[in-house]
Amino acid sequence: MIPNAIDINVDVGEGIGNESQLMPYISSCNIACGGHAGDIDTMRNVIKLAKEHRVKIGAHPSFPDKVNFGRMNMEMSCAALFKSIKGQVDDLIHVLREEHRNLHHIKPHGALYNLAAVDEKVADVIIEVMKAMVLPVKLYVPFGSVIEKKAISQNIPIINEAFADRNYNDDLTLVSRKEASASIHNEDDLFAHIFNMISKQKVKTITGSYIEIKAQTFCIHGDNPNAVNLIKNLGIRLKSHGIQIR
Repeated sequence: MIPNAIDINVDVGEGIGNESQLMPYISSCNIACGGHAGDIDTMRNVIKLAKEHRVKIGAHPSFPDKVNFGRMNMEMSCAALFKSIKGQVDDLIHVLREEHRNLHHIKPHGALYNLAAVDEKVADVIIEVMKAMVLPVKLYVPFGSVIEKKAISQNIPIINEAFADRNYNDDLTLVSRKEASASIHNEDDLFAHIFNMISKQKVKTITGSYIEIKAQTFCIHGDNPNAVNLIKNLGIRLKSHGIQIR
């Protein structure tokens, strides 16, 4: 059964500067909070835009690596990684309180997100950050991942996420950004990709196979060069199929 509404999320506050163009068309956002990008000023500016457009706000912590935009794995002790992630989230919460807004979710970024999907130690650190929160915050996780299973086992509220503008391998990992086929830039291709996931709960992988996937939120990367046009077009085409973005 095709749902009548889905959530579209975008990574923002990463220095691209297109947030004002994106916010009218999305329903949740993930704000970079100092690890791979962003600072207090950018957090505040993006929060104000999200507030104006009634967009749910999430924290987007990463490995503390602005040089590589958080897209390279880092060797860190569990204690150091916990401190870094918790500090990033706390910084965003501080600004949210100043702006009288609440934190809706946490979504790790880049290499941290991908590693937590398959690595138990990294997943455990993120789970511990969630357990340290005194707020009813959700965790965005990929379907069938290590971090999904750990979160469920420890009663951490989750929302399954899939990527509208990224291609998948047969094991549901994302195609490496080193490959030309990693990202989807064409509006027709993106709609077909996401509509398969919404209507059939299957994703067409890079090999042409159809693999089961479940998601309630779908990400389009804010640094995709065609992000604004992709999201505008996607919203129009989803509505034509009776699916709202909210």
